[in-house]
Amino acid sequence: MDATDRPDLAYDVFSKGCPSRGTLEHVTGRWGGLTLGALSESPLRFNELRRRVDGVSEKMLSQTLHALERDGLVHREAQPTNPPRVDYELTPLGREIAGRLVALIHFVEGRMDDVLGARERYDTARGGR
Repeated sequence: MDATDRPDLAYDVFSKGCPSRGTLEHVTGRWGGLTLGALSESPLRFNELRRRVDGVSEKMLSQTLHALERDGLVHREAQPTNPPRVDYELTPLGREIAGRLVALIHFVEGRMDDVLGARERYDTARGGR
């Protein structure tokens, strides 16, 4: 199925040149997905977000936030205070996407016993790992 099979859609993520691929990558990549998930809980300042998304570097979080902001999923608001305060929150589009992503996150978390069992069976059948 491609975009011609779905006349209601103007974009086809399976097409090499489709701009939706970049957004899908921003949303489903490790840091993008975790950032959207964290911001779905509440607006956060940069360092709060970095603590919530355990393991992300400052540079990678900054790049991720820029990409999500450019895609219209995250709103950045800088307060003219000393020191400067910058808050990040989801836009309406970001909330819609994050809602679907969080549902997937909860599904995966809820099925991890099954996943871990499958990994163990796989590794055992192939001589351990």
